[in-house]
Amino acid sequence: MRKLDSKTRTVAALGGVIVFMGAMAWASIPLYNWFCAVTGYGGTTNTAEAGSDTVLDQTITVRFDANVEAGMPWEFEAVEREMTLKIGEDGLAYFEAYNPTDHPIAGQAGYNVAPFTAGSYFNKVQCFCFTEQVLQPGERVEMPVYFYVDPAITEDRDAKFTKTITLSYTFYEIDLPQDAQQAALDEAEETSVN
Repeated sequence: MRKLDSKTRTVAALGGVIVFMGAMAWASIPLYNWFCAVTGYGGTTNTAEAGSDTVLDQTITVRFDANVEAGMPWEFEAVEREMTLKIGEDGLAYFEAYNPTDHPIAGQAGYNVAPFTAGSYFNKVQCFCFTEQVLQPGERVEMPVYFYVDPAITEDRDAKFTKTITLSYTFYEIDLPQDAQQAALDEAEETSVN
């Protein structure tokens, strides 16, 4: 069996390092998202199948923030800027989006919670951010967020003194889904015929 010379070993080692670094770069975003979802790090919220079954006699204020990414033509705002509810009590907030353009636009909402230590205790049961949204020209919609703050927040040494949580959404434009693209094409074709 022939022994590899030092140059060949060095090239092979560098090639291995490049492949490893590429694989880590490719996997970094899914791994980071998983880490944030599990730990609540970075203000990532949890999801729940149903509302809380425990309500404490202690209140917390939830503020709502609404933004759009630069270049996103929608108007987007919180209907109610804040609400105070008991910890564990179910909350229902609405956000309003409006498409002032003459063509359909699809959007997806990114979100976070501040302070970050409260993220893992903020549970969403239903949220418009779980799915993409398509607004037709001139369409205005109200979108609900059904949530609660987990009573376990009162046992966390870092989060138990939290009095106010801010839930922030940013809408960014995405490609129109296939069915919405086809509907827009059909409508444009129908308009040009008439």
